[in-house]
Amino acid sequence: MAATPGQTAITNGTNGTNGTPSVPSRVVPPVELPENVDALAADAAASLGWHGAVLPPLTMFGRRVYVVAKLRPEAHAERIALGQEPVTDRAQVSTWTWPELADTAPPPAVDVVGVLAVARHWRTGLAATVPFSRYGEAAMVLPQSMTLTHDYVDNCLPRTRTYGVAVVSADDEAHVTLDVESHSDRVLLGRDPVWRWVNEVVYERLIAMEDASAAPAEESSQHA
Repeated sequence: MAATPGQTAITNGTNGTNGTPSVPSRVVPPVELPENVDALAADAAASLGWHGAVLPPLTMFGRRVYVVAKLRPEAHAERIALGQEPVTDRAQVSTWTWPELADTAPPPAVDVVGVLAVARHWRTGLAATVPFSRYGEAAMVLPQSMTLTHDYVDNCLPRTRTYGVAVVSADDEAHVTLDVESHSDRVLLGRDPVWRWVNEVVYERLIAMEDASAAPAEESSQHA
């Protein structure tokens, strides 16, 4: 009988084959995260010193991540004046880096401060954040119990140094602690088509979040 993670497999005292007593499997406590993951991401961003708006989770490259970003006021104002809304079509954005179109492409209107993933295991966190670490700051939030394992020390830490990914640990009460700082000595890619597309996706989400935040304030002023 297969053991459920975090429990001990118990039979009727024999293994069912040769009548010998079965040996209970080792009890492994489940690795869990606090329930309010959104708040955990915001606290992690603060512990990393990332200043900006923490966007609601979004999926890019098939991974669920949190992006911390802020508007570039001048570029944003220019795009409003020219009617240049965010463009999230990846094929269209990829043409903006062509030499013949580079001068006519809209300017990047946001600064992506950092990208982080909240994960139960470091392998999942790295898979989500490494694609973004090639362009800037990236971090993963892990359960504190995960950061105390030999697997984390022996296998995760060398990889975080290689890719420059920071690690924030969270205990059962959602208190976060910076465990590994990011490394700035890695080589970053420039403004390639992937970077421009990510920038546009974040720009769209940031505007939507600000509009949603402004709507209640406008309604309150109208009823005042």
